[in-house]
Amino acid sequence: MRYELIVFDWDGTLMNSVPKIVACMQAAALDAEWGALSVSAIEDIVGLGLPEAIVKLCPGIQPVQAELLRQRYAHHFVYSDTTPMPFFEGVEAQLVRLRQREQQRLAVATGKSRRGLDRVFAETGSGEWFHASRTADETRSKPHPQMLSELLEELAIPVERAVMVGDSEYDMEMARAIGMDRVAVTYGVHTPSRLAVSQPRWVAHTTSELFDWLYG
Repeated sequence: MRYELIVFDWDGTLMNSVPKIVACMQAAALDAEWGALSVSAIEDIVGLGLPEAIVKLCPGIQPVQAELLRQRYAHHFVYSDTTPMPFFEGVEAQLVRLRQREQQRLAVATGKSRRGLDRVFAETGSGEWFHASRTADETRSKPHPQMLSELLEELAIPVERAVMVGDSEYDMEMARAIGMDRVAVTYGVHTPSRLAVSQPRWVAHTTSELFDWLYG
């Protein structure tokens, strides 16, 4: 077993939710009268906590307008947008397989809110796959490493026995900040060259490559 603890990012790593995030953020920006946002700009902030994402996405936005944009994004995401959010191919079966290994621990570190993560856990039945999770609104947003530090402490696992898996530089940098191994996946939001800056131990181009390596 390569690692006792595998920590997964959610959006763009386990679940193909980026198209929905983009659609909801574009609609919210128009609702809040900020203006049009490009797909590439929104993809760039996937993985950050929502308040941090809005600040980066909309430089100079005032607090009242930012709060309106946040509220409208949440509304579209939960109630009005119908863009599907499937797991990437093989993710469900592979996580169940990993979960069944003796002494294997799985966790989630995500830019989602606790409410949002719990909702998707309930909708997909996936919450039982993980021993612990952290969200951006209950600790510090990526790339700050606090959520990883808290997961390590909660599960009593040393950093050298853990790995972070993600599709963004925010995932890679929060792991690098505490000396945790990291695996980059290139089918998410950030380019291979951007991910390479953080010196991941492994780069997976498909979910099959990812889980084959993790299971090794």
